[in-house]
Amino acid sequence: MIDPLVRIDIEDIESLIADKRYFVLHAPRQTGKTTCLLALMQRLNEQTTYRTLYVNIEAAQAARGNVEAGVAAVCSAMTNAAKFYLQDTALAQWLYHGDGATAPATDRFASLLAHWSQHDPQQPEQPRPTVLLLDEVDALVGDTLISLLRQIRSGYAQRPGAFPQTIILCGVRDVRDYRMHTEHHEIITGGSAFNIKAKSLRLGSLTAEETQALWQQHTQECGQTFDPAIWPELWADTEGQPWLVNALGYECTWEDKAARDRSTSITLERYKAARERLIYSRTTHLDALSDKLREPRVNRVIAAMLSGEATTEHFPQDDLQYIEDLGLIRRKPELTIANRIYREVLPREITSPIQDVLHYPQPWYLTPQHKLDMPKLLAAFQQFFREHSDAWIEGFSFKEAGPQLLMQAFLQRIVNGGGRINREYGLGRKRTDLFIEWPIDEAQGYFGPVQRIVLELKLWKKGGLDAVLADGLPQTVDYARRCGADEAHLIVFDRRPDSPWDDRIWQREASEQGWALGVWGA
Repeated sequence: MIDPLVRIDIEDIESLIADKRYFVLHAPRQTGKTTCLLALMQRLNEQTTYRTLYVNIEAAQAARGNVEAGVAAVCSAMTNAAKFYLQDTALAQWLYHGDGATAPATDRFASLLAHWSQHDPQQPEQPRPTVLLLDEVDALVGDTLISLLRQIRSGYAQRPGAFPQTIILCGVRDVRDYRMHTEHHEIITGGSAFNIKAKSLRLGSLTAEETQALWQQHTQECGQTFDPAIWPELWADTEGQPWLVNALGYECTWEDKAARDRSTSITLERYKAARERLIYSRTTHLDALSDKLREPRVNRVIAAMLSGEATTEHFPQDDLQYIEDLGLIRRKPELTIANRIYREVLPREITSPIQDVLHYPQPWYLTPQHKLDMPKLLAAFQQFFREHSDAWIEGFSFKEAGPQLLMQAFLQRIVNGGGRINREYGLGRKRTDLFIEWPIDEAQGYFGPVQRIVLELKLWKKGGLDAVLADGLPQTVDYARRCGADEAHLIVFDRRPDSPWDDRIWQREASEQGWALGVWGA
C-alpha cells in the first residue's frame, strides 16, 4: 500500500475545503481514487472540524433517465453511508419517515443535504460544517444527472450553515466532459449544469519510485527478491498505472505457483511470463479498454495512433484531454498510448475477430531447427492480404490503421502462445514497429536461445517507393539494433486505389549499414 494521502495534494484540498469551495477530483478507472477518498474522509473526521461523508452513487446508474428512481437511489446511498461511516441513523429516519418522504424528486437530494448540514447528532447546538465526497457521479446519465447537479447548485449559496461547506464530485471524467441528453433530446454539458466548480484535480498514476517501493514491500514482508532488471521493464509496461502494477505483482508472486515458495527469486523471464499471462487473461480491467474504443472521439485518435500517420493538429484538444483522463494515452513528452501493456492490448482487442477465424497449423512456418521461417510467413501474409484486406478493412472502425492491424492479427494468431510480439507506434512516427521474440528450444523457453526479428510497417508515400525506402531502411536498421534483433524486414503497404495487385505484391533484398534486409510489398 502506498499512502493514499501522499498521492493527492492534501494541502491544496484542505485549503479548498477551508475556502468553502466545490470542486472535482477525477481519475481513470482502478487508479486508487476510492481509496484516496476514504482516507481523506478518515483524516477530516479525525480532526473533528468537519463531518465528512463518502457516498458512492453508482447504483443510481440503473435508473437511467428516470429522475424519481435515480434521486431515490442517490438519497438511499447517502443514508446508508451515514449509518455505516458516521453511525448516523437520524438521516434515514428523516428521509423515510419525516419531511423527506414527501419531498419531490427534483428537490429531495437538496433537502437531504440541507437537513444533514443543520443537524449534528454529536453537536446539536452548534452543528459542524459538512463535507460530502460524492463518488461515481459520472455513472449517472440524462435527466438524473442534470437533476443531481442542479440540486447541488441550488443550495450552494446556503453553505455552510444549511448546506455542505464543500462537495467534491468524483469520477473518471471531469465535469466539463459530462454530456447529458434530456428526455426532450436537448444536450446539456456538465460545465453549464455545474458552473460553481472552483477547480479540477486529477489523481495520477504512481511514480517510478512508488512503483518499485510497492513491490519492495513484498520483499520486506516475506523475503522474496526481485531481479533489479525487472524495474525498468515494470515501469515501461505500466507507467505506474496502479491496477497494472498490483496485477503484475500478483501474477509474479502467486499465479506463478513455483513463486509461492518465497525462496524462489523472481527473475526477469518469470516477470515477462507473468506479463504475457496477464495480457492473455483479458481481465475486466483490460477488457474494459475495448469498450471505450467504441466512442467516436476515442476511436478517431486511437486509430490515428495505430497507423502512426497523424499529428496532434488533427484533433480537438478537448478530445485529447478526455482520452488522457480515461487513462488511455499520455501527452508528455509525446503523445502515445499510456503504457506498453495497453499498447499490446488495444490491437489485440481490435483484431480479435480476425484472429478467431485464422487457422494456420504451426509446423508449416517453422524450420527444422524450430525457428520462424520469416520469408515463408511473410509470403503467406502477402497472399492473405491480397485476398482479404479489402473486406476486412472495410469492416474495421479503424480503417486508417487497417493494414497495420491486419498484419498484427496475422502474426498474433501464428505467434500466439509460442512467442511474443512487442509493438511501438504513436502519432507522427509514420511507421509501426513490431519486435518478435521466438524461443527456439521449447523446453527451455525464454531461458534458452531466442530468435529476435524486427518488422517495420510503412505506408506508400507521395514520393514513391524510393522515398519510402530512403526513410524506412535506416529506421528498420536502427530499430533492429536497439532490439538486438537477428533479422529485419520492411513491409510497405500500397493503398493507392488505382494500383493493381500484381504491382503491390513483390519482394526484394536490400542492404543498409551492413544489414541484409527483406523488403516486402503488400
